[in-house]
Amino acid sequence: MIFCFSGTGNSRYIAKKIAETLEDTIIDLNVKIEENDYSPLQTGCHVIVVVPTYAWRIPRIVSNWLLSTKLLGAKRIWFVMDCGGEIGNAAKYNRQIACEKQLQYMGTMQIIMPENYIAMFNAPQVNEAKQIVEKAVPYIENAITFIKAEKPFPIPRNNLYDRFMSGPVNPVFYRFFVKANAFLVDKRCTGCGQCAKKCPLNNIKLINGKPVWNKNCTHCMACICYCPVKAIEYGKKSKNKPRYYFEQLKIK
Repeated sequence: MIFCFSGTGNSRYIAKKIAETLEDTIIDLNVKIEENDYSPLQTGCHVIVVVPTYAWRIPRIVSNWLLSTKLLGAKRIWFVMDCGGEIGNAAKYNRQIACEKQLQYMGTMQIIMPENYIAMFNAPQVNEAKQIVEKAVPYIENAITFIKAEKPFPIPRNNLYDRFMSGPVNPVFYRFFVKANAFLVDKRCTGCGQCAKKCPLNNIKLINGKPVWNKNCTHCMACICYCPVKAIEYGKKSKNKPRYYFEQLKIK
């Protein structure tokens, strides 16, 4: 069984590629988390978690869901993490999740995909994003090969920088940066509600036809990147930056 959480579509694409080859089932964690659904799941022996990288670890909302949900029948777990640059020492914390779930840890694989975190970085233009995805395909296929053979992934890089970013930096980043109070909407907003529909935490409500953000935000960037008229900004940090979501690449 494949568990997938995705903000702007990168992880969803990877999960679909894995599912097609392995003829496996995808469980959409966006829906599970949005509905506060922590009911037990019959998974089969193999569990594959496909997620983006948030502050050099898997998203907290995903690790919380995994730790709170009984995975019936599961024996082994692989983690596939896409990122715009690097995953740090995320493998250490994924191993801890596996240990707590009493599952055999089968490793963590990094896949470079187009950047979407425009609250801090620049997202690529469409043509550049397509090239990044094209380069990612062999790595996705490599991950599939290991899973299909029931073998652990190769051990990822683990230097002092990786340990620092996934260790001390991660909680600091969540405390000081992962907030919704910088999101704002301008006069281009049509009140379509797309941002509210895309939010996996039900953190956005339409009031008088305009989105209002509450405090429960994971910085998935779905609201700002999927806005069809680019009416949402993250303070001044997103000004004049391209928005990115996978579907705009029109890659099957």
